[in-house]
Parts: sequence; C-alpha cells; structure tokens
Amino acid sequence: MAMTNTPPPTAAARPLPDLTWERIRREAEQIVALEPALASFIYASVLSYSRLEDVVIHRVASCLDHAEVPADLLRRTYEQAVVDQPGLAQMFRADIAAVFERDPASGRMLQPLLYFKGFAAIQAHRLAHWLWTHQRRDFAAYLQSRTSTVLGVDIHPAARFGRGIMLDHATGIVIGETAVVDDDVSILQGVTLGGTGKETGERHPKIHRGVMIGAGATVLGNIVIGEGARVAAGSVVLHPVPAHKTVAGVPARVVGDAGKDPPARTMDQIFDPVI
Repeated sequence: MAMTNTPPPTAAARPLPDLTWERIRREAEQIVALEPALASFIYASVLSYSRLEDVVIHRVASCLDHAEVPADLLRRTYEQAVVDQPGLAQMFRADIAAVFERDPASGRMLQPLLYFKGFAAIQAHRLAHWLWTHQRRDFAAYLQSRTSTVLGVDIHPAARFGRGIMLDHATGIVIGETAVVDDDVSILQGVTLGGTGKETGERHPKIHRGVMIGAGATVLGNIVIGEGARVAAGSVVLHPVPAHKTVAGVPARVVGDAGKDPPARTMDQIFDPVI
C-alpha cells in the first residue's frame, strides 16, 4: 500500500492556549500545596475539570443546589446554554478578568470563582436570561428567586448584560426587567436599577459602557447613564447622566467630570466637586 506524507498541523490549525484557565489551574494547585485542608474542595471545584466553562457551571449549580431543583439539573441545563450560546464562555472569562483587574481584594483569578458571590450571581443571571429568551420563563423566574435567596442579588431574567461586569460585594443589588447594562460596568452593593412606578414597557435604566455605580445608589426610570459616567454612593438618579460626568446627591446632579479613564475600571470614588 502506498503511503502518503501528511504534513503536521500548522500553527494556525492548533487551538490557542486558554491562558485564563491555565492560570486558574496553577493557582488551584498552589492552594492545595499551601492549604491541604482545602484539597478536596479545590479538586471537586476546579482540578477535576478540563475547562473553565465546567468550573463556572459547577460553582453556580453548587451555590443554587436545592432538593427540589438539584445541582445536577442546573448543571445539565447550563451545559445546554453554553452549547447553544458559545459566547457565554468568553463572558465568563471577561467577568473574571474584570474582578481581578478592578478589585484590590482579588489577588488571584481563582478568587471570584470560588468565593465572590457577585461573580456567582451574574453567572446565574446569564443562565436565567438564556432560559427567559428560550421561553422557559418559569425556570428563569425560579433561578431569579433562588439567586435572590442564596446570594442576596435580585436581577430580573429579562435584564440584558454585556461582558466584563463586576458586581462588587453585591449584597442588595436589585435590577429590573428592562434594564440594560453594557460591557465593562462596575456596580457596588445596595444598588437599585428600578422603575418609577407601575409604568409598563421600557421602564428601567440603560447603563452604558465604563460606568461605575457606587454603593447604595438608586437609578430610576428609563434613563441613560452615559458612557464613562460615575454615580456617587448613595445618590438617587432620576434624570439622564451625560457621558464622562460624575453625579451625586439626592436628587443627583452633575458635580464634576468623571475623568478620561472609565470609572468602572479605575474604581475611583473620589471626585472634585464643581463649586
């Protein structure tokens, strides 16, 4: 039989390394070496898997596990979502990177996966949103309720989120049905993106790229928070916010510029007020 010479795969044909996953595995191995008491937890949560997507799915399912809707069912459902919507995998990575880059308490990429409920809550919402858009709305509503009970974060399944989202601390965050949160947004604890009453249709805020919303802020109505804006802690925002401006107060008003760097990335909550 004649033999053919098959050339080796070209560099372009080889899959690119998943640098985020490789780093997370190294960090997990370091934890096992430094803290053997957590070895079983780390192996079950990270090292027993071969890709990052499965780790995220496992952590969300474990957080929301309940006798009536067990983790295995949640895991299989999320696996379906990732197959149907491959972009979820990159959203996971962008969200991990957002926390690692912006949160000074996050010294490792592994920390959001294992310990930060804001990260778990946004990934739970991504599954609920997929269910909502596939007309499985009772299951989506169940996930919203369960996430609120377990993690203290209440996001309507219809709300739309981009990638690179950080929910810092996250306790008490409430986000309504028609809210839209663009890429690269940071939201701190106690924030409400709500409506102003019993109006119907588009009734919740639209948060543009690079915005930071400080702790305890309330943003109400179908208003736009412009790109790169900063909402100071404790503010009540009832009117649109121009891009790259800082608003503060009750009711909120423009008090200065937000700076050339996106507040969502710098996480700088100090501003020079306009006199």
